[in-house]
This record gives sequence, C-alpha cells and structure tokens, in this order.
Amino acid sequence: MEKVYRTHFCGDITEQLIDKEVKVAGWIENIRDHGGVKFLDLRDYYGTVQIVLHDESLIENIPKESVISVKGRVVKRNEDTVNPKIKTGQVEITVSELVLLGKSESNLPFEIQTSKETKESLRLKYRFLDLRNKKVSNNISLRAELMHFLRNKMHSLGFTEIQTPILSVSSPEGARDYLIPSRKYKGKFYALPQAPQIFKQLLMVSGFDKYYQIAPCFRDEDSRADRSPGEFYQLDFEMSFANQEDVFNVAEDVLREVFTKFSNKSVSNKPFPRIPYKESMLKYGTDKPDLRNPLEIIDISDIFENSDFAPFRGKTVRAINVPDCASQSKGFFEKMLKFAQEIGMKGLGYIKVTEEMTFLGPIDKFIPDNRKEELKKRANLKPNCVLYFISSDDENDTALLAGQIRNELAQRLNLIDKSSFKMCFIVDFPMYETDEETGKIIFSHNPFSMPQGGLKALENSKPLDIIAYQYDIVCNGVELSSGAVRNHDIKSLLKAFEIAGYTEEDVTQKFSSLYNAFKFGAPPHAGMAPGIDRILMLLTDEDNIREVIAFPMNSNAQDILMGAPDFVSETQLRELHIKVRD
Repeated sequence: MEKVYRTHFCGDITEQLIDKEVKVAGWIENIRDHGGVKFLDLRDYYGTVQIVLHDESLIENIPKESVISVKGRVVKRNEDTVNPKIKTGQVEITVSELVLLGKSESNLPFEIQTSKETKESLRLKYRFLDLRNKKVSNNISLRAELMHFLRNKMHSLGFTEIQTPILSVSSPEGARDYLIPSRKYKGKFYALPQAPQIFKQLLMVSGFDKYYQIAPCFRDEDSRADRSPGEFYQLDFEMSFANQEDVFNVAEDVLREVFTKFSNKSVSNKPFPRIPYKESMLKYGTDKPDLRNPLEIIDISDIFENSDFAPFRGKTVRAINVPDCASQSKGFFEKMLKFAQEIGMKGLGYIKVTEEMTFLGPIDKFIPDNRKEELKKRANLKPNCVLYFISSDDENDTALLAGQIRNELAQRLNLIDKSSFKMCFIVDFPMYETDEETGKIIFSHNPFSMPQGGLKALENSKPLDIIAYQYDIVCNGVELSSGAVRNHDIKSLLKAFEIAGYTEEDVTQKFSSLYNAFKFGAPPHAGMAPGIDRILMLLTDEDNIREVIAFPMNSNAQDILMGAPDFVSETQLRELHIKVRD
C-alpha cells in the first residue's frame, strides 16, 4: 500500500537517498524566500530537512508551524549551502507535491526555537508548542529512555514489577494528602498515595522477594526548584531478607550505570561513601552535601571557651578553611559579609594566613595565644588561606549557617567540579526529633524504620539518642532518595510509635493493614526509592524540575494548560456530599 503521508522521517533524508523520490511530513520550522524559490525547514520528531519549492503557489498563505506532507526528489545541496550541523545537511528535497494537513495561526505566542527564553507562564499555557522545541522535547525523550533502561535493569536484577493502588487511604506520612471524596460513602475520603510505602511492605509479607515499580507519588507540598507540586515519580523498590548494605548494593549498581550511560560526566565509583548524619551536618552543614565542593567545616568551639570575644565565648563556633583565598579583593570579602547578613548572621569573621604562617585580621586578637598552633593544625592552615568563622547559640543553626557559607564560597570561587556526579549515602539518621512548635517527640523520618538495637534500644535509650536504619542517597547536593530497613517486629513497632505519642489503638486504626499482616509472619525487609524527576534534572543540567516533566504544574500548583484546579458544578458537589464554605 502507498504510504499516504510519508515514506521516510525527516531526519533520515541523507546522501544514500540522492535521486530517490520520497515523502516526508512535519511542521514548517522556517520559510526563506530567495526570489522565485522558497526554502523550507521541515521538522518532525526525528529531525529537520530542507525543502525546495520552485512553485511558490504551493506554499501560498501557509504560515510557519503548519503541518504539511511533501513529495519530491532528494538532491545534493550546493557546496555553499551545506549545513554540517545537522544529519540531513548535505541534501535537500525538490518538491513536486505539497499537501496542507494542519494550518497554524500566523501569530505564534512565542518562537519555537527560543521558547526556553520565554516567560514560564506562557510556555506552560502553550506547552504543546513549547514541546516542539528540540531542547525541550529531548528531555522528555530522555525520560522515556531512562524508564526503559530502569525496567530492564531491575528485571535483570530479579525484581518483579507490581503496580500498587492509586486510590487508597489517608495516612500520617509527613506531607499533606490529596483527598478524594467518596460518592458511595458519605463523609469518607480516599487519598492519593504519598508513596507506595505500606503496599510494598505488604508485598514482602505476601512472599514476593524483590518488588519494584516506577511509582507515581502525590503530595500537596509547596514547590521548589527540585520539587514539583502535585505528583512525582520514583523507582520504588523493596527487598525481603535484606539489610542496609543489600539495598545500597542495588542502588549503587543501578544509579552508577544510569549516570554513566546517560551522561558524559565522571561518576563516583562503587562503593559510594557512607557518611553518618552527624558527620555530614558537621563537615558540610547539611544532610544533602555536594561533595564536588572541596571545602569542609570544622568545630572549634573549645578554642574560644575562655576567649574575651563575646560573640564566640560559650557559643557553637565552626570554621571553614579556604585555600589560596587571601589575595581576593576587598570587594570579595564585603560581598561574603553581605551574604552572611542576608541569611541571618550578624557578621562573618575571618583571618588571613600570611606566608610566614601568622594571622591577619580583627579576629586574630581574640584567639588565645596558647591555642593558635592547635588551630593551625586542626584547620590544616597553609600560607595564603583564609579561615572563616561562623557562630551562634544553637548547634543546629550554626551547622546550617556554616553550610550556606560553604556553598556560597564554593560558588564565588568556582570550586565546584561541574564535570562530575558525586554520590554518597547519608546514614544513621536519628529516629526522633523535637517538634519546634509543640516540643513533643516526633519521628524524624519514616515511622516504619528499624531502630538500631531494636526493641532494647527503644526501651533503654533516650528518644533523641536512638539511631535508625534510615538512609538517603545524595548526588551533587540533591537528595535522590530516602529509604530504610523496616521495623517488621510488632512489639518494637508499637514501642516506636508509643515514644512518638501513639497508642496501640492509634496504630491498629491508622495502619491496620500492616499491623494485621505482621501478625502472620513478616520477613526482614528494606528498600528505597530514587526520584526519577530529580535524576533527570541532574542528567540534563536543568535548574528546575519542571523542565523534565511533559505537562508540569507551575510553582503555584496550577495546571495552566488544562485550567486545574477549577470549580465543579453544584450537582457534582451534591453527589459527593460536599458543601463549599467561605
């Protein structure tokens, strides 16, 4: 049968087809009038090819971005018109027939080739046009390739793909649920899953050895550059009879291969560093450290225990050694001071180290003479370096401030190696933390995590001293995944929830399925769930996660293209037993 619209893709028209008659179809990307002859760039998903029209009437009143099908002969371009930048740049098609398939409006809301430079609200309103931009569509194509690779990889590792429900029940997992009212059961609601957490644990109890899925997760959270409001996707996996290292081995295998296959950057070798939470907060000022940044933070609080300098005496004091920084201009130090004040610091002290290893700067006189040599050794000071000081009353605040100063210094001094992906696991998270508003003990991470030491630790330790088998995997300062060894023992689970203020009745009501399942023999199990969107954001060097999602919401959780959220009719509300209140 004759192919009605095309015999070849636009990107496949090469020198091998010279003198052959072909049909191609696509969108008119550009029209150039050379006086009696018109040249068109015709684009489809697979590439762009140049079309030559000697009969100008064929293209009369047809604007750019219209869809056409053309028939013609492939000829070699003149040498002075060859375009070496594209695969089809050696040839062109001399048209004999042209059919208009879909006419575009002549006034486009933006130019396709420069759509990424357009205001985001306009891009999202006309996302179908934005996606015609090759740079934009390449991100979505890469997403498809990544999904295909992940499924093959997990299958090769012996994991079984299982889909878990989208309509489920609300549970206290940290973020706000998206609720769906029930028509049949007045006053009751379904909830979209924040993650397949309970279902994947139930699958382990059901006897499936290794489960995975590329799972949609729904959380009513505020937007960030690396967090899309509404929904996101993760490679969710769980393993029976597994410990923390078993999970790490799978994550290292999968993620190293992903970042090696889909990028040209260097990737951390296995095994990835395991960094305890407390160490990470001290050395990097965050539990999401960017290891491309060589700067490290040290604690020097004891150096100033007997100092006359009130801002340091009795406070938590951290320091950052910045090599070869002493020669920076006065403006550099003034800008760092301004940044420190913008993040809530009263000032930012520093000393310069001379060639003779003496100190210069106003902080020098407050460093006890009998501690200066110790400071040099502890901070690994060298000639021409600068030592920055960060202090506050609260240890956690000091850590966070020092982390921001560390990042800013690295950015300003171009210390970050942007040609690499550096991975690490953050381990040994605290099981509990104190709620800032209520002062109560709450779970700091996943409530179903196994405490290190099990029931004995829960019964004999102070809550804030209990460490859990909880872990994150971090790449270039971006948290890709959280995970944990699960608490599969009922006694231990009840005690863990009791410490956080839940009664046994609370647990049996809120988590009845898991509680009941554990009564019938639950294997030890563990897992994690790397975020697909964040992986793609890193692979594509995009600054915003919306660039790797086909139809994203904007930063205010609105779907501008579809007009969501929107009002519904009174009839629909009545069916769902809902009355909207002011």
